[in-house]
Amino acid sequence: MVREYLQQLEFQISDWLKNVGVSSPVVLIERSVDVKFGEFSTNVAMRYAKELKKNPQDLASDLADFLKEKRLDFLADVTAVQPGFVNFYLTPEAKTKHVLSILSAGNKFGNNESHKSEKWVIEHTSPNPNKAMHIGHLRINLIGMGIVRLMKAAGAEVVADGIYNDRGISIAKVMYGYLAHRKKTESTPTDIHYWALHKEEWVTPLESDIKPDVFVSDTYVLGEQDFSNDERVEKSVRQMVVDWEANDEVTWELWRQILSYVYEGNERVFQRLGSHWDKVWYEHEHYQKGKDYVLDGLEKGVFKKLEDGAVITKLEDDYGLSDTVVLKNDGTSLYLTQDIALTDLKKTTYKADKLVWVVGPEQSLHMKQLFAVCEQLGIGNREDFTHVPYGKVGLKSADGSSAKMSSRDGTVVLADDVIDEVKETIIKRFEDEERHQPENREEIAEKLALAAVKFGFIKMDKMQDIDFDIEHSIDVHGDSGLYVMYTFVRAQSILRKSAGFDVEGVNQPSELGEEAELVRSLLYFEDVVAKSIDDLSVHHVAQYLLQLCSDFNGWYAQESILDGSEREMYKLAIVKSVAVTIQNGLALLGISTIDEM
Repeated sequence: MVREYLQQLEFQISDWLKNVGVSSPVVLIERSVDVKFGEFSTNVAMRYAKELKKNPQDLASDLADFLKEKRLDFLADVTAVQPGFVNFYLTPEAKTKHVLSILSAGNKFGNNESHKSEKWVIEHTSPNPNKAMHIGHLRINLIGMGIVRLMKAAGAEVVADGIYNDRGISIAKVMYGYLAHRKKTESTPTDIHYWALHKEEWVTPLESDIKPDVFVSDTYVLGEQDFSNDERVEKSVRQMVVDWEANDEVTWELWRQILSYVYEGNERVFQRLGSHWDKVWYEHEHYQKGKDYVLDGLEKGVFKKLEDGAVITKLEDDYGLSDTVVLKNDGTSLYLTQDIALTDLKKTTYKADKLVWVVGPEQSLHMKQLFAVCEQLGIGNREDFTHVPYGKVGLKSADGSSAKMSSRDGTVVLADDVIDEVKETIIKRFEDEERHQPENREEIAEKLALAAVKFGFIKMDKMQDIDFDIEHSIDVHGDSGLYVMYTFVRAQSILRKSAGFDVEGVNQPSELGEEAELVRSLLYFEDVVAKSIDDLSVHHVAQYLLQLCSDFNGWYAQESILDGSEREMYKLAIVKSVAVTIQNGLALLGISTIDEM
């Protein structure tokens, strides 16, 4: 409903600006910074004062007078204030209509069609297949899936994809580590050909009772240590890479087995998080195709060959970017070369309007070079490609310090371990509290743990470094996912206790009372979702939910809701609209709600 009000205002203001001499006006209406300035405001008078050769305050006054004369039924007042803002005050009736419109929209409330008919391919997570997903991957996943859900809410067709860089020395280290350290007896030779004939002499993750991706991570650490400390092992590992490149059947058999373990483990994490890929790319399937793009680029003059035979980009003059090698002088390709091939593959496979990569800030130069080269080769315009970087993540220890991670020595904080620890802490609190224990306590604890972790990881701007604090994440009185969940449960409890809600029985008030600030907050959810879509960041939604919950709980403390008065249905409509808004907001964050806790 508010969106309709704003669209009417934008039309009227745009029409007025054209009449006073602005050829192609752009009208931006934003939420007011303070309640004394109404619900919304615009700065168009300041934006176009110079073009119209007028004083911005005079222009604002003229616009305010024009809108007052229009007598728009949803406006209680329009004011012009220094240095040229125009403020809009909605009528109580308009605000109540918005509350009721939330109920009719239901789980569609907040959605818009700003990107309807567009197709987006969003790459996220893409963990290396030699390790289990750690908290760094967890943050990438939550940011990426947040963007997926935002773009679906914006009406776009979305493909969530990921890539496994499933070849090279790192995988070979796992393979060697498996042969050397996963034998059932020491007498079994560390020999890949012996393994091919006697696989039963090596343990599997199932036999070890270890989650398969963790099994691979631990095996990688062992293989890495051997590789670093023994030249003979290093030689063996490098020979595995050569054999793999030569399509040696036994090497590929062990390679497939190792990768199957990590894929299974990662899929379990994805299912737990409610995450997904619609498409998975595997490096071994396309990495050799990159060389074809280099040859094409040489013919087009996009690349140049050096005297030693290496091929490099030509980016400095047109793009102001440093040049980089796309093909070594021995004929081997690099990641940039492979990424060019994959980008074209994505574009042609999905006819995508927009490609997004959620990858670390250390890849910023690489991504700029990739986008520029793809533009040079005619794969797509740079505007078609977006890099979404993110800040570092750590785990706050009991002493307040941040845990450091290194996959090489095994000091990683796994995603599953963090969720499990939060879950165990929640269960212990259940046991410590003297209250009714729900039969589905385990299920509730799992959902609360996921809510705590997800909210804690994505409530801040994606570029901000974070240290996840377990205790803070489960504080039902702090800025946490459990605080938001607690508020939702409270709203649901009120609705269950009521004699029944009937929207037809809502009496629209002529003025608002204690609920004014809360109703004002409800006006802005659609605007917050739109901003999140523009910024590709769900943290705006998380911060909005915290404020909405604060306003609701403040109102709840002051107002008797189930009082049998003629305003009871109206107050229940507010409660229900708050519940709908919280549920929709949490859904954008990938958080499922519960009805009791």
